[in-house]
Amino acid sequence: MKLDKFKGIIVAMNSCYDSNGAISTHAVKKLTRFLIDKGVSGLYVGGSTGEGFLQTVNERKKVLEAVMEENAGRVTVIAQVGSISTRESMEIAQHAEGLHVDAISAVPPFYYKVSEKGAENHWMHIIESTSLPFIIYHIPLTTGFHISMNLFQRMVAHEQVIGLKITTPSSYELQQFKEVGGNDFIVFNGPDEQYLAGRIMGADAGIGGIYGAMPELFLKIEQSYTSGNLTEARKWQFIVNGIITDILKLPTYAALKEIVKLRGVDCGMPRLPIEPLTNDTYPKVEKLHKKIMEAVKQK
Repeated sequence: MKLDKFKGIIVAMNSCYDSNGAISTHAVKKLTRFLIDKGVSGLYVGGSTGEGFLQTVNERKKVLEAVMEENAGRVTVIAQVGSISTRESMEIAQHAEGLHVDAISAVPPFYYKVSEKGAENHWMHIIESTSLPFIIYHIPLTTGFHISMNLFQRMVAHEQVIGLKITTPSSYELQQFKEVGGNDFIVFNGPDEQYLAGRIMGADAGIGGIYGAMPELFLKIEQSYTSGNLTEARKWQFIVNGIITDILKLPTYAALKEIVKLRGVDCGMPRLPIEPLTNDTYPKVEKLHKKIMEAVKQK
């Protein structure tokens, strides 16, 4: 299998709702167009930024259908199908296969503090329910599950397991996963603030939610890195990190959606219990939007 299509900047898409809080397929398609037009390599649908865990199975299917219809094969699409239920995860995975996505991905089961064997069974049921390539989503801060190297080695032995998205602050851990996975295994950097560090330490690509608010800046990091200009790549990462620092002082998911709205795509409010913006935070988001646009114009 050619894995080049999984490399580069892959945006973890925002959720898109109308004024009543229902899925807006119109906004999903508009956001898909916006990101593709910016030149990103792919789209990651139904993850944390996409609020997939706050949506019903049918809503998640509806979102993915809209993305696939608008994308029409232009960029790589990865569907995050994981949920607290193995059965639901399998249903979403099989639906994704019917839509011809490029790969599926899944978090481990959460809340119930399952054993390593339980997590392995969960993932294997999802993998075996389709013929699609599978990407492990390792995000222990939110799931409470930390994949051991022994479990990782068992997982990568399965031919459908082609990659891992790692969202931890340890670039050492990223490097270790890449070393065990090998050259033909795709490691996706998760923390947006260390995109360049992840690439230097062995990541083949990145999947991130903040990418969607400023895809041009992450593309500049990637283009500088691949051209061998680390000084330039570091400059853009530092600019991005200054913006991220300010975003993290706000209700993050709500701030991201508001920036995307200011960029022309209204995706609505995040679903509760995700914290919405308050009246005093909107001016701060507008200031951040201005800062992003000024950076986009820089050379």
